This record gives sequence, C-alpha cells and structure tokens, in this order.
Amino acid sequence: MTPEERLAAVHRDLGACRACPKMIGPAVHGPAVPSRILLIGQAPGAREGSFGRPFAWTAGRTLFRWFEGALGVGEEEFRRRVYMSAVARCFPGKAKGGGDRKPDPEEIVRCRTHLAREVEILEPRLILPVGGLAVEQVLGHRGPLADVIGAVRRARYHGVDADVICLPHPSGASSWHKTEPGISLLRRALRLLAEHPEAARTFAGASPADARDA
Repeated sequence: MTPEERLAAVHRDLGACRACPKMIGPAVHGPAVPSRILLIGQAPGAREGSFGRPFAWTAGRTLFRWFEGALGVGEEEFRRRVYMSAVARCFPGKAKGGGDRKPDPEEIVRCRTHLAREVEILEPRLILPVGGLAVEQVLGHRGPLADVIGAVRRARYHGVDADVICLPHPSGASSWHKTEPGISLLRRALRLLAEHPEAARTFAGASPADARDA
C-alpha cells in the first residue's frame, strides 16, 4: 500500500470509531497528504465537523494568516502540503462553564492510537503542535507556553525522532498570542518555521499567488 492508501485506511477507521460516548462526531482530519510536516491541533470545534476539515472556522483563519505571513502560501496550498491531525478528532462538546470541553485523559488515549499510526506512516521530520494540549502530548510539557514557543526542540514521538516547533492556539478567546511575550515568541516561532529545511523542501515551488488567492 502507498502512504496515501495507508492514511486513507486510518481515515476510514476514524470515521467508524465510536469509542468515546461523550464525543460528538464526525471525526475530523485533513487530506491524506504524505507530508514530512505534521501539524497537531487539540480537537475540532463545533463547526469543523460540518466542513469536514480541521481549523475551518475563526481560529483557522488566524492560523492560516500566520502561515501565509511566514511561508508565503495560502490556506489551500498549506492543506495540500502539510498533514493536519489532532490530539482528539471529534468535537468534545461544550464545557459547563462555557467554551469547548477539554478531552479527558481516556479520550486522549483512545484517539492516540490513530495518531500513532499516522506518525508511523508519515515519519515526520517536523512536528507543529498547536495549543497547550498538543504541546503537552508531543513534548510532555505542562508549564508556561513561553518556555517552549520560540525554539526548535528535538523529540521522540511515537518512535520517530523529529524537530518540534510549538505554536500557541489561535483561538480568539486566547490573549496569549496578542500580548507580550506571546507576540514576540510567536514571531520567533514562525521565523524558525520559515527557516526550517523541511519547510523549504515542502513548499519549494509554491507560487506567491497561492497566498494572494487564498
């Protein structure tokens, strides 16, 4: 089987998964792109399921604006060249106090089996965890985001050694990336992404028009 076929098999299993009774489907994932860059989000929001792709609402617009500024490519070109995954693939529902519920540890463990298969297939050279939950899963870091954003880390994740560039979550409800030191650290992280050899290989040949047309 080709990597695309193997990824498509993971997607079929995700679509059939009913392991987490509190989760609200459908499962959300990006296309079966055999990329050496792996982006890992936290969990889809309430609207991503209807669009059938991750980061399809307001947080996504902010995220892709970051990537356009750093890499010179628009949303659709980024989606065509980077594999987009998440810690949890179904919408967790709303929390009692407002906002989206954070996936519980059991849900994370169940969904991890799908993510581990994706890592095995992709063998990523660069991982982009987006948000505190994704950072924790990739690096085991539970402290302040300022301790990990703005640097390139090396990590072994599901048996694969890769560089890791952490990003804050682009949610409008978060002020972290809108105030210092978040503004400067995000800028530094995006510069490191643009300078990374795997980003250069992945986006080689992309036209500046891809960003303008997004």
